[in-house]
Formats: sequence, C-alpha cells, structure tokens
Amino acid sequence: MSQESFPWQDFLAPKFWPSWLGLASMRIIAILPYRVQLFIGQIIGHLFYRVAQYRREIVQTNIDLCFPELSSEEKEKRTRAHFHSLGMSVVETAMSWWGSEKKLRKLITFKGFEYVNQALTEGTGAIMLGAHYTTMEISGRFIALDHDLAVSYQKLRNPLFNLVTINARKRMLHRMFGRDEIRASFRYIKQNHLMWIAADQDVGIENSVFVPFFGHQAATQTVASRMAKITKAPIIPYISRRLDNAQGYAIEFFPPVDNFPGESLEDDATRTNKIIEEQILKAPEQYLWVHRRFKTRPEGMPKLYRSKPRRSKRK
Repeated sequence: MSQESFPWQDFLAPKFWPSWLGLASMRIIAILPYRVQLFIGQIIGHLFYRVAQYRREIVQTNIDLCFPELSSEEKEKRTRAHFHSLGMSVVETAMSWWGSEKKLRKLITFKGFEYVNQALTEGTGAIMLGAHYTTMEISGRFIALDHDLAVSYQKLRNPLFNLVTINARKRMLHRMFGRDEIRASFRYIKQNHLMWIAADQDVGIENSVFVPFFGHQAATQTVASRMAKITKAPIIPYISRRLDNAQGYAIEFFPPVDNFPGESLEDDATRTNKIIEEQILKAPEQYLWVHRRFKTRPEGMPKLYRSKPRRSKRK
C-alpha cells in the first residue's frame, strides 16, 4: 500500500516533542532482545497501573462485573496482570512496526489456518472474527508476514501518532479501510481476500444490539452479521495469545461459525459474544479490559463508569 506523505514541518512544535520521544523510545525497544522487550513492557504496565487511576477503575469495574466468582485478592491480581499485558502491548506495537521479520518469525506458532486456506481456495473470501486482545497489533503483523490481510481502523486523536500508525500498518498490511468504508471492505472480501474484524467494543447503540457479555447486557456491534450476509464469506474465529516464559505467541483459528448469519441480529450477536468469551477465558489478562465495554446502557439502567476528569486549561 502507498504510504501517506509525512509533513515533518507540521510536527515540530513543542507540543509534539513528548510524542517524538515516545516514538524514538519505541524504535530503540524494537531492536532489543525479546526477553528485555517483555521486561520493559512489564515496567511500562506497572507505571501505567500506578498513574492511570481512571483507567484502573475501568479495569476493576469490568473485572468485578465479568468475574464475580473471584475473591478481592484474585481480582486485584488480574487487574495488575492486565496492566502488565497492556504495557507489553506497547512494546509489541514497536516490534510490529519496526522489528525484523527474521526475529518475528521465530516467535510465532499458527494452528488451524487451514480453515482460512479452505475458504480462500473455494473463492469465498474469509472474515476473521477477533477481539481487542492486547496482542492485537502484533498478531496482525504475524498473519501479514505470509498472507494478504485487511483491517479497519479508527483515527487517533494525536495527529502524529495517527500518521505514524497508518504508515506502519500500510507497510504491514494489504489494505486498510476507514470505519466509513464499509462498502469498499465488502468488495474486498468478495474479491476473495481475508478481512479482520473485532465487534467487541461499545461504539453506541447505532448498528448495535443489547445482548449478554459475561452475563451483562452490552451494546454489541452487528457488523459480523452484515458482512457475512452481503459477502457470503465464512466467519472464522481466532485468538492470539502471548505465551508464558518468553516463548513467543500462538495464533489459533477455529472452524467457521455454522449457519451464520442466523435468524436475527440478536441471535448472531449473542453467538459471537459467546465465542469471544470462550477465547478470553484462555488468557483473561490479555483482553482489553481498559475499554468501557458497558458504557452504553439499556434504558433505565445506571451508569457503571464515572465520567472522565476534564483536563484543566492552562492559563
């Protein structure tokens, strides 16, 4: 994919200096030994746990809701483990963008990719049903090492990070689609390509339905149903996991979801949520609990998260 032009002059102001420092640090991290990278990631996660009180409260609320059977100590342990995983995702992003292909290939193990190959052989295209795992960025790089892959993306608030992210992903991926390019992504799948989707984030009630997620009503996107109905491509679930003891990563694909789409959007969303739940339970700390999954509530239900504190304006 052709990359976006980089207007250096637009990002020389002092307000971008912290962003440049962060990007420079990521470039350095990308060339370090893998065990050192993971150690740095844990440090980043620990610092984030200490200073990001608002996000820490979100994680704690989500874990309280989704794992009521855990003791207080177990919930706190899972919260800390999640932040460690979140910190390692920063390092893995650096590895994805600037790490050597030779090094990355040594870290990955695939299982079940025959389900994707079968769909592509039959000419139907394939839709990967994933979720927002902390390993999301690096799993995309792993898959794209040998296969054409497309993803959708959402614009970042920081314009410098947004441009760097877009260019990095364009180096890795076959195609990228903005959230408003739904029809183009449908055409891409119909041309017998592989498309990654993750419909597990709360983006409001538009194009979503309320169905259970870990036993609680959650606004769940219906994009998987719409894509499958229009493209006739199979929905193939997958999970990416960071293995213990610096053993690398495992990406596993599962058989296509039967009779999908089904009789209703609610039924489809319930099924996809159940699939995602089953995958999350294999490595619960590696799911993106820092997201406000239950932000949109059914009518009459109380809010679960406090409002984000506003930044004081400098005088």
